[in-house]
Amino acid sequence: MIQIIQILILGLALGGVYALMSSGMTLIFGVMRIVNLAHSAFIVLAAYLTFWLFKTFDLDPIVSLIVTMPVMFVVGMVYYKTLFSSRADNPRFADITVLVTFATGLVIEGVLAFVFTGIYRSTTPDYAKHSFNFGPFYIPQSQLYALIISVVLIVGLWLFLRHTRLGNAVRATMQNRNAAQVVGVNVSWISTLSFGIGLAMAGAAGSLLSFVFTFYPAKHVAWIGMIMCLVVLGGMGSLVGALVSSLILATAAALVNFYIGPAYSPITFYLALFLILLFRPQGLFGKKVEG
Repeated sequence: MIQIIQILILGLALGGVYALMSSGMTLIFGVMRIVNLAHSAFIVLAAYLTFWLFKTFDLDPIVSLIVTMPVMFVVGMVYYKTLFSSRADNPRFADITVLVTFATGLVIEGVLAFVFTGIYRSTTPDYAKHSFNFGPFYIPQSQLYALIISVVLIVGLWLFLRHTRLGNAVRATMQNRNAAQVVGVNVSWISTLSFGIGLAMAGAAGSLLSFVFTFYPAKHVAWIGMIMCLVVLGGMGSLVGALVSSLILATAAALVNFYIGPAYSPITFYLALFLILLFRPQGLFGKKVEG
């Protein structure tokens, strides 16, 4: 029983970080219907920016959020405005975004491999080497801090969407772009802002992941599959769904890792994706499309 509880503790801690990784992607899809296949590549980019700040200026990875989030926010706004804004009304918009974001991920991977090489990297603050012990249980300090910050950011995003005028405009755009435009919402600006916020969340995830996991330029390939599974399971466009699905799958993966083996742990995500598409295609919190 002690082992099971310990596994659940570690699984839930990682689940919060996974939720942060997927929250930006689900927001971007909810507002603009963009399946951002470069989302994990932007996370890796933020992780490398954090790594560079840590090695060059000895800046703590947590403190580096004040750099990575604004930087990625601006990158997101420029990226959307440059490549997608003028094509939003194109009937092939979804196809265009898939191809463009896929290519973007490969470009980011190539640039990072050229600059930093392909070896494994990580930031190593002091708290990454210690854990908190309580009775027979423990939790690594790095995972606990990452969990707390992830939850704070996700709750902050939820409050922004629920209790601000801009947040209401974002939610209106998510529900019906045309209707939102009719009642005076500047859909183009809201889309640009939302993409920036989505990448700001990716920037935060990159900073936190830099001391929780090791990473390398091609790591985004593994992460994008996991993030897609989390987003689809929770329901495309649902922030609450992303959080719940992340906690469920991270815990399930931790149990599989312990009882069967680490090689089978990633299969947990894809098996969940297969089952949800088979029995509930709209996801746990998604709305069924009437056709």
